[in-house]
Amino acid sequence: MPTSTVRFTNMQDLFDAINSTTGDFLAVTGLSRHFTESACEREKRRRKFRVRRYNSTCQILFITILADLYEELHAWIFTTSCDQLVRSGRERSWRSIGLATRRVEQGHPGGDGGEGDPTGGPHPERGNKGAWPTLVIEAGHSESLGELHYDMRWWFSTSDHQVKIVLLAEYDHTRSVIILEMWEGEAQTHGTIQQTAALQPILQQSIAIAQNTTTNPVSYNVTRGALIPSFRLLLIQDPGPGEADFVFSVPDLEDYGAMVWRQV
Repeated sequence: MPTSTVRFTNMQDLFDAINSTTGDFLAVTGLSRHFTESACEREKRRRKFRVRRYNSTCQILFITILADLYEELHAWIFTTSCDQLVRSGRERSWRSIGLATRRVEQGHPGGDGGEGDPTGGPHPERGNKGAWPTLVIEAGHSESLGELHYDMRWWFSTSDHQVKIVLLAEYDHTRSVIILEMWEGEAQTHGTIQQTAALQPILQQSIAIAQNTTTNPVSYNVTRGALIPSFRLLLIQDPGPGEADFVFSVPDLEDYGAMVWRQV
């Protein structure tokens, strides 16, 4: 599905464009850094959209439309992560940060900023107002995987790698497949010194989920195994006795695929 692009004229025309967009992603060009963010904040509660990213240099606003397929792509992943925390007795060690906006310079309206899909981080380590999450999930189905890669790099670089894991979830309409990618910040060593500026995001896992309609009932094929986010990176500490990395098993991912396809 193609990405929709419109040029900004006024706030009402922008909201009309949001209402008429059939995909989950809208790029709005020609927006000065002084556009009416407060109006967007009021309207997005009513019209089911969110401001995904604002690039003040290019004057482009990226908007996500909150359709059922889009929501299904990310909601199960975050909910299942929270369930694993509960089962391990760690629910009070986690803070769901949600859709709070994070900026290149916090407290600087009109500058570069962005919202993730569900985000979260350890409590109390990331419990302060404005703290960066350790986990960000970004989803899309009309937004290309390349555009999601841009989002991923923005989170790592803008947070100065305080964000530790970015999970991407895309439904590819062309190939009828779900792509899950897990990216982590990785240190590039120069001599004996590792610098934050030298950190580069590394693709740790790429998983494909395809629907198999030749079986009765319909089944789901998961390629490249379970999804395993790092406990250490999510909670910024090593796992204790009886604790281990999070695991989204192949059967879990098959169930996830079934839920996503109900919304396609």
